[in-house]
Amino acid sequence: MGQGHHHRHDHAHGSGHGHDHGPPAYSRAFAIGIGLNIAYVLVEAGAGLWTGSVALLADAGHNLSDVLGLGVAWGGAVLAQRPATKRFTYGFKSSTILAALLNALLLMVALGAVVLEAAQRFADPAPIMGLQVAAVAGAGIAVNGFTAWLFARGRHGDINIRAAFLHMASDAVVSAGVVVAGLIIWRTGAVWLDPLVSLGIAGIIIWQTAGLLRETVEMALQAVPRDLDYDKVRMALRVLPGVERVHDLHIWPMSTTEPVLTAHLVMPGGTGDDAFLREAELMLRERFGIGHATLQLERGEDVHPVETCRAR
Repeated sequence: MGQGHHHRHDHAHGSGHGHDHGPPAYSRAFAIGIGLNIAYVLVEAGAGLWTGSVALLADAGHNLSDVLGLGVAWGGAVLAQRPATKRFTYGFKSSTILAALLNALLLMVALGAVVLEAAQRFADPAPIMGLQVAAVAGAGIAVNGFTAWLFARGRHGDINIRAAFLHMASDAVVSAGVVVAGLIIWRTGAVWLDPLVSLGIAGIIIWQTAGLLRETVEMALQAVPRDLDYDKVRMALRVLPGVERVHDLHIWPMSTTEPVLTAHLVMPGGTGDDAFLREAELMLRERFGIGHATLQLERGEDVHPVETCRAR
C-alpha cells in the first residue's frame, strides 16, 4: 500500500460490471428488429400514400425513427464492447448512454413531424380508405409487438435496451389505435378520426419520451443512477470496521448498466489492508451492484487538501 502526504492510498477495483445486455446477446435481436421494421416502413408509407391516410404516414415516420433508434442503440452497444485504450481509459462504455440520449431526441423529432402533419390534415381533411388502413396497421401490431418481445428481457437492467423496447411496444399500441380508427372510418366515414389518431400517436410518444429523456440526460451529466441511494451507500461504507468518516464519495454511470464509485475512507487506526478492501468491494457489489470501486484509505493525520466535498 502506497503512502503520500500522510495518506494511505488503496484502490479496490471490482471485476464485476453489472449486467451485460450488449452484443452478442442482443445483436440478433437488433438485426431482426431493424430488418422487419425497414420492410414494414416501406409497406406502410406506400399504403399511406395510396389510401391518403395521414395516420399511416405518421406511423411510418415514427417507425422510421425507431429503425434509426434501433441502429443507434445497436451501435452504442457494439462500441461499449471495445476495449479500453490509453486515451479512452474506461473504454467506450458511455456510448450506450449517448445512444439512449440520441434515441430520446429522435423520438422528439418524430413527435414534431406527427403534430405538424395532423394539424395540416385537420385544416384540409381528405377521404380515407378505412378498411385498407386498418389492414396495414394490423400488420404493424405483429411487427412491432414481436420486435418489442425481442428486447423485453433486458429492459429492466439497461436503459439503452429499454429505449429500444419502448419504441417497439409503443408502436404496437399506436398501430392498434390506427386499426380502430380505420375500422370506424370505414363504417362511418368520420375522416376527422385520422388526424385525431395522429395526435394520439404524438401523445404516446411524448409520454414515453419524457422519462427516458430525463433519465438519459441525468446519466450524461454523471448523476447517481436512479436505482442507487447515495445516503445508503455512504452509510454502508461508514459502518465498515475502522472507518470513522467518509468523504469525496462519487457515484456515476460508466455505461447504462455499470455504476462506478470512488470514495475516501478515514481510518485513524490504520487498520485497512487488502482483506478489508476485498470485503468492502464485495459488499458494494452484492448490496448495490457496484462492480468497479476505487477506495482511498486515509489515517486522518492532516486535513485533506481537496475541499470539494464535505466530510461526512
